[in-house]
Amino acid sequence: MTRRKLHIGLSIAVTWLTGDAWRRPDSRVEEIFSSGFYADLARRAERARLDFLFRPDTLFLAPETVAASPGFSSLDPAVLLAAIAAETEFIGLVSTASTTFYPPFVVARQLQSLNWVSAGRVGWNVVTSLDGQQNFGIDAMPPAEERYARADEFVEVVRKLWRSYPNEALAIDRDAGRFADSPRVRRIDHAGPHFSVAGPLNVPSAPDGDIPLFQAGASPTGRDFAARIADAVFAAAPDRGAGAELRTDLRRRAAAHGRGDAAPLVLPGLSLYLAATKAEAEALFAATHARQDPARRFRAIEAMIGVDLSDAPLDRRVTVESLPAPDPNVRSRTHADLLRRHIARAAPTVRDLLDRPEVIGSAHWLVVGTVEDAFREICAWAEAGAADGFIALPGGSVGSLDLFLDELVPRLTEAGLFRRDYSGRTLRSHLRET
Repeated sequence: MTRRKLHIGLSIAVTWLTGDAWRRPDSRVEEIFSSGFYADLARRAERARLDFLFRPDTLFLAPETVAASPGFSSLDPAVLLAAIAAETEFIGLVSTASTTFYPPFVVARQLQSLNWVSAGRVGWNVVTSLDGQQNFGIDAMPPAEERYARADEFVEVVRKLWRSYPNEALAIDRDAGRFADSPRVRRIDHAGPHFSVAGPLNVPSAPDGDIPLFQAGASPTGRDFAARIADAVFAAAPDRGAGAELRTDLRRRAAAHGRGDAAPLVLPGLSLYLAATKAEAEALFAATHARQDPARRFRAIEAMIGVDLSDAPLDRRVTVESLPAPDPNVRSRTHADLLRRHIARAAPTVRDLLDRPEVIGSAHWLVVGTVEDAFREICAWAEAGAADGFIALPGGSVGSLDLFLDELVPRLTEAGLFRRDYSGRTLRSHLRET
């Protein structure tokens, strides 16, 4: 068994309340807009010595979705993580900010402010967004290539702003009456295809240097972007082969960009439906998705592979030869590529496709079983070089969350795969542990 330590984060997008799970008596769904709910969760995650809490974000809400679940209802990540920062000491806090909708100066200032408030524990999940343009005066989402070109420049501007007011400029010399060495605080005067920003930022950089960057794009363009800028990748990898291929490809791309040993960590999302027995876990998974409309699943498949299978026999096998050419305008190229890769490899039945993570969920690695089942799966992925860790997405009930924090993480610690205690106090130090 490998002894390289895993990096583990926990999504606080209340994944354990999705589907019908919020209806359970112990769900605490009434508290999801309360900072105390998340502070309790953060303290538990910190006691488990997790690397970070991860807050995904969306900037829109479809009213029909909240009829049956919380959907994308959520507090602003920066505000929420600022509240959590005051209640914790060590755990990292990864916030999401969109490069398509926000101005770089606001993101740079917001994140650096949060970095000071948390004493260096902040990370930025860089997203280009898939939806929400109607809330920002944009008629249609720009194509993926254009969004990534904008994101490239956006990250460049933000990093320039973070370095425009360096920590070393803070003189704090009371006797001389000099607060800062003003020549070291410089305008950036950035003028590019998408942004014109003078700077400098009005928040100095924190002592630990630049804020770590996370990224989630899995298309070729997204992978190349991540290989250039990311410290870690929140990967959509539904199986070990997909994870290993992504990790190998990102390391190759990072080397091509001159990053050497600084390739991003690959952290697949791990959807965990945990219970005392496998049968109970399977019942939990089934109950959570019981009301999911089959027609919606067929529509999702058609959107991704371009074939309507709603009238096909459930035992019909779907082969890659039967598919039309990929649609360059598909809503999520990541999901579509993953589903096509699975079809090419396994020639699944229609019934199998209806239960794929890309179709019923978010294309993440899925474990439905006991703590020991999850432990064995995680060990197998680590041994296969398919992951440097994972971001936990507990599902089905708060019981999955409890078993993850109280039993699975300690089991990984006992096996030498996870830390017994923090060796540093910043997110960057956590991510550098081996």
